[in-house]
Amino acid sequence: MGKIADALDKYMSEKADYEGRQYASENELIKAEERQIVSSEGLIQEHHFSDKLLTLASPHSITAEAFKIIRGSVLYDKNRNAPKAIMVTSAFPGEGKTFVASNLAISLAMGLNENVLLIDSDLRHPSVHDMFGIKNPYGLSDYLQGKNDISEILVKTNINKLTLLLAGMQAPNPVELLSSKKMEDFINEAKNRYSDRFIVLDAPPSQLTAETNTIANHVDGIIFVVMNGKAPRASILHTVENIGREKIIGVVFNGSSMSYKAYNRYYSKYYK
Repeated sequence: MGKIADALDKYMSEKADYEGRQYASENELIKAEERQIVSSEGLIQEHHFSDKLLTLASPHSITAEAFKIIRGSVLYDKNRNAPKAIMVTSAFPGEGKTFVASNLAISLAMGLNENVLLIDSDLRHPSVHDMFGIKNPYGLSDYLQGKNDISEILVKTNINKLTLLLAGMQAPNPVELLSSKKMEDFINEAKNRYSDRFIVLDAPPSQLTAETNTIANHVDGIIFVVMNGKAPRASILHTVENIGREKIIGVVFNGSSMSYKAYNRYYSKYYK
């Protein structure tokens, strides 16, 4: 565990803000250049972040406010300790789990004291890199296969206190990699070493892959994403039982067609 500890120590000791990583060649170590943080709107335009990162693109929108509410529920639930490692999943693809995981990670990092590591653990169909407008040559799969050290694959973003661990190259054995002792040790080391660090894992859809249940064993809490009108109720209930009802800290209902006109008027007047 020494290499993991050294890499994490190095990240926590650096106080400057950094530009997203540029990939020069496959044989070159990954580096990041120091720079100043710009406004959220500037980050979207300058770094080709997806406009689905609404906590940045529209920081005063109702959706961004909803993620602040989720952040509060995660951090300040009086009935339990704040979960340090949070898995975000859904029953099927296309329900918005990466959207929720990415925006939640940004919202947590915007807090006063929280440092966040967002991990793309969907090794079959990764998409966190697309959300942040960067390439995906190295990542979690490469670390678990022993190809790269953690210090070579952590991605510093221009979002203060947010670090990414991308999925990396597709591997033929994602279940075995994510079920390994190396994966368990990494999650435990990353979440327990510092009191102000939170880990958000974008996990595969639980109805289609076996690895989600394995990851669930190593996290403190699970956020389950349900897309309006997509997953059958029976599939949702089956998934909840499989991954562990006791670990689910919340359900995000995505894509509701409910009208919020009255609330929109109130919300706009409040911020004006």
